[in-house]
Amino acid sequence: METQKIKTAVVILNWNGKHWLDKFLINVIEFSPNAEVIVADNNSNDGSVEYLQKHYPNIRIIKNDGNYGYAKGYNLALQKIDAEYFILLNSDIQVTKDWIDPIIDLMDKDQSISACQPKLLDFNNKKMFEYAGASGGFIDNLGYPFCRGRVFDYLEEDKGQYNDSREIFWATGACLFVRASHYFEINGLDEDFFAHQEEIDLCWRFKNKGYKVFVEPKAEVYHVGGGTLDVDSPFKTHLNFRNNLYMLFKNLPLSSLFIIIPIRLILDGVAAFTFINKEKGIKHVISILKAHFYFYFKIPSLIRKRKYISQKNNLTGKMKWSLIVKGKIRRIKEFSKFFL
Repeated sequence: METQKIKTAVVILNWNGKHWLDKFLINVIEFSPNAEVIVADNNSNDGSVEYLQKHYPNIRIIKNDGNYGYAKGYNLALQKIDAEYFILLNSDIQVTKDWIDPIIDLMDKDQSISACQPKLLDFNNKKMFEYAGASGGFIDNLGYPFCRGRVFDYLEEDKGQYNDSREIFWATGACLFVRASHYFEINGLDEDFFAHQEEIDLCWRFKNKGYKVFVEPKAEVYHVGGGTLDVDSPFKTHLNFRNNLYMLFKNLPLSSLFIIIPIRLILDGVAAFTFINKEKGIKHVISILKAHFYFYFKIPSLIRKRKYISQKNNLTGKMKWSLIVKGKIRRIKEFSKFFL
C-alpha cells in the first residue's frame, strides 16, 4: 500500500540535543497541526532516541549511523521523506502559533520560490533580532553574509522595520523552508561543508538556477543559537572561513572569481590577527590557516562542482558594495542605513 505524500514535513536534525528536544519539541508539535514532525538523529549518544521513544512514541525518528553534520545529516534524512515542502528546523528553536501557514501560502502562490524563512528573534531577548538569520540574509560583493537586523555582530531591536515580505539572497538554516522538488533538483546541501554557511550555498545555487529565496516576517520563531557549537569554538571558526571560500569558488561568475578569491584570502589573513588577543586566540588563528589549506586541497573538486552551476551576475540580495567599507570603515550598523 502506497503512503500518501505529505504536504509539509518539519524535520529536526538532532545530535546530542536531548535537552533542546525536552524544552521545545512539545511546542513544535502543538503549533504544527497540519505538518508531520520528524526527528532525524545524527547518531546521538546522550539518550536522545530513547527519550523520544519514551515520551513521543508516535513521532517518526530517522536514525543516521554517524554524526554527519547539518549537510549530509539532512541529505540522508530528506531522501527518506516524501513531502512537497521540508522545514529544516534547529532543535533550539521555539516556534509560534502561526509560524508555518504564511510561508507555505506564499510558496504555494509563487512556484518559483525555492526557499523561505520566518523572522528570527532572540529567544533570550525577544525584542531583538537573532544572529543566524534575523529578517533575511544578504551578501556583499566580497562574499560576507549579513542580515536585515544583523550586521557583523551588531543586532538591531525588532521595531517592525523589516516586516515586509521580500526576496532576499539567503534564508537561515536554523528555520529553512524549502521546496522539495527544487532541493533534489540541485542535489541538496553540499556535504563537504559539514555545517555552517551550507544554507547560503544552497540558496545561491537556487538563485543561479533562476529560482527565488524569500523572507516572510508574518511568521516568527525564537532561536537560542549556539545549540551545537559555541560561538567561540575554533572549529566553528574553521568551518566558517573554509566554507565561505568553498561557496565563493563554486558560485562566483568567472569574471569576478579571480578578483574576489585573492582579496578574500588576504582579508582572512587580516581577520586572523583580530583573534590573537581573544580567548583561544592561537587556536582560532590555526583554524583559519587550516581552512585555507583545506580550500587549496579542494580546488580540483570545486572546479568539478562549478561545471554543474550556471553562475550568474546581478542576483537579488547580492550587493555591489563592500560590507567592510560601509560597516567597519564608515561604521554603519543598521541594515536600513546602508541604502541612504
